Amino acid sequence: MPERRRKTVRDLRRTNRSVLLRRLYFDGPLSRQDLARETGLSPASVSNVVTELIDAGLVVEAGSVESDGGRPRVLLKTAAGYGHLIGVDVGETRVMVELFDLELTQLAKADFPLGDGGHDERAVVRHILDGLPAVIEGASVDPASIIGVGVGVPGVVERSVIEHGPEAVVHCQTVGWEAVPLERMLRAGTDLPLFIDNGATSLGQAEMWFGAGRGNRNAVVALIGSGVGAAVMIDGSPYRGAAGSAGEWGHTTVRVGGARCRCGSRGCLESYVGATALLERYRAAGGPAGTDEEAALAGLLADPSDAAAGLRDDIAEYLGAGIADLVNLFSPEKIIIGGRAGLLIGGRMLDRIIEATAAYALRQPFAQTTIEPCHLGPEAVAVGAATLPLAHLLDSGGDPAP
Repeated sequence: MPERRRKTVRDLRRTNRSVLLRRLYFDGPLSRQDLARETGLSPASVSNVVTELIDAGLVVEAGSVESDGGRPRVLLKTAAGYGHLIGVDVGETRVMVELFDLELTQLAKADFPLGDGGHDERAVVRHILDGLPAVIEGASVDPASIIGVGVGVPGVVERSVIEHGPEAVVHCQTVGWEAVPLERMLRAGTDLPLFIDNGATSLGQAEMWFGAGRGNRNAVVALIGSGVGAAVMIDGSPYRGAAGSAGEWGHTTVRVGGARCRCGSRGCLESYVGATALLERYRAAGGPAGTDEEAALAGLLADPSDAAAGLRDDIAEYLGAGIADLVNLFSPEKIIIGGRAGLLIGGRMLDRIIEATAAYALRQPFAQTTIEPCHLGPEAVAVGAATLPLAHLLDSGGDPAP
């Protein structure tokens, strides 16, 4: 049995810094008295840690409030200008790089459509590496202020152990990635700290922190774009499974022997509600060709023809059945529908989708679950990716290095 490492005074101080920094980040401004009462730390510990955080530039004073008979209480909050975060969304049709301050206010964006080469890993890496200086220079920020770069990718992110430690390797059958050493390829072109995770999982973290999931502990965040994925959030954290592949909701079977999916299987949910598959069926039924995916999907949702109406019936039926599976498996407090296609579909058909979900789900867990669109918009994966270095900063109590 491995020997458990004894915690040191340094470990305790780091934990206390993390507890106070998280509370100020998510619930501030707060006074020192508020922090002591809400965290259970002693007033002396709070005072010492707050002084360290102020000296480090992570926390600033934010005015004061009157106290009951004593001196006014000084309020504290995290410093938005302490550093900057970069979020990268490796999507189905484009690579988007965005720069944020510590409060996740977007300061700059670079958008790189994927050309005929599709998801050639070298092209994706080149877009990311081109986007980093583009947003840093576009926002006129010091490169030294970058806390880290979060990258949201499709597929499964495996932590492979190599000679110099773990690195992120990506597997994604639908785009032809098999053990792509994405982190190693990016590190050849940048020294910035890198944090790589599945895009749906990144979106899930952002929605739980700042969006529709805020205040909930158990939720499923569904990402519907060209493909389909989900982040299963249990007790506030993503459930990853034994191999890190949990949440591949788009490749659950909704029709045995059904339509061929991009993954090579048949009858996957993605092959019935993913935008790529939907638009292939729409074009085959006489829909317009040559328009971009978002415009074409909006056209399908508004088209009064019988063929388009039949496709919309299928969307409601299959998506409702797929969401019912999530209800029955995980009994979440909330199911949040995000992604560009998900927001378009939800904005037009949410009532029909909920009705179909009710028809397929068990009554008791369905009654405890609400279904709603994500709050962070169609670019939420980039926001979610930026929460990856932010999460490390908060967990470490202010140490930005991975």
